[in-house]
Amino acid sequence: MVDLRRTVVARWLAAGDAGELDAFDALLDPDVVVHAPAGLSTTTLEEEKAVWEHALAAMPDLHHDVQEVLVNSDGDVEMARVIVTGTLEGDFGGIRATERSFRIDQAVITHLRDGRVAEAWEIADIAALREQVAD
Repeated sequence: MVDLRRTVVARWLAAGDAGELDAFDALLDPDVVVHAPAGLSTTTLEEEKAVWEHALAAMPDLHHDVQEVLVNSDGDVEMARVIVTGTLEGDFGGIRATERSFRIDQAVITHLRDGRVAEAWEIADIAALREQVAD
């Protein structure tokens, strides 16, 4: 069984939720590419930090509850099943703030290089998010 606290993907999400964006320096490659929905894709570590800063400003209670992580036999691919919760207090990803809470499913697939995320794909149920926070 995989110890979630030891996986790079779980540590990345936990650091982001805690606002510890400097921890990203050890978890993400400087040229990390993150494919994300809602126009939030990034192509550098600094861009990824900026997205998280914006996310935390819009959703101060943002939380990623990592349910499980699968790791390939080489240890260079981690796939996480995540439940994301928060309250949309500010505009984010093209969605207008409504002060409503949400709970959505997310999958995160990461490719690691030298123990850091080099590329990631975030698959999130944005339709459910829009429905839950709509006016």
